[in-house]
Amino acid sequence: MEQLNALLVNGSPHEDGNTARALQEIEKVFVKNGVKVTTVGICTAQISGCTGCGACSKTGKCVKDDLVNAVAPLFEKADCLIVGTPVHFASPCGTIISFMDRLFCSCHFDKRFKVGAAVAVARRGGATASVDVLDKYFTISGMPVVPSSYWNIIHGNVPGEVEQDAEGLQTMRNLAENATFLMRSIALGKKEYGLPEAEKKVKTNFVR
Repeated sequence: MEQLNALLVNGSPHEDGNTARALQEIEKVFVKNGVKVTTVGICTAQISGCTGCGACSKTGKCVKDDLVNAVAPLFEKADCLIVGTPVHFASPCGTIISFMDRLFCSCHFDKRFKVGAAVAVARRGGATASVDVLDKYFTISGMPVVPSSYWNIIHGNVPGEVEQDAEGLQTMRNLAENATFLMRSIALGKKEYGLPEAEKKVKTNFVR
């Protein structure tokens, strides 16, 4: 079996904060299992939102030539995408939403059966709601969402506080183990059976 690749995206504005620590716990398990890991930090990158211009349908990339276009080829190569976000007002931080909107809109390669997962870091509340928002990028793209032993959340406020959340750290490790299993299983399935035949996409507007 060819080496598997995982792309981790740190959506936090803090390069070495609790979100980074959560992703590091995932990375340790991937490395142990022989999965190649590439980590991208959005940090203070200036990423504006999608304007719906539609140009990417012709060029295959976003007209805003920034980190989104740099990450796109890494996403295409990856077997797994895991996105981490801090919780801001009970939802993912604005930068990661803008990043994901434009990444998934402008990348027109087949994303089916890459595995995906979202990780949310919260002081107290809003973590499951944040995971729900990010998971929708995966489900609309035919990407199986990786489960763990709990929702993919971990708690902490000041940097390093997630170290006190033993269950949260365990959830990250179990997420990585399950992602490895799914990547391996899908790779074997594709080799044996290939991907399911996809119908031509049909779009139905609700306004007649």
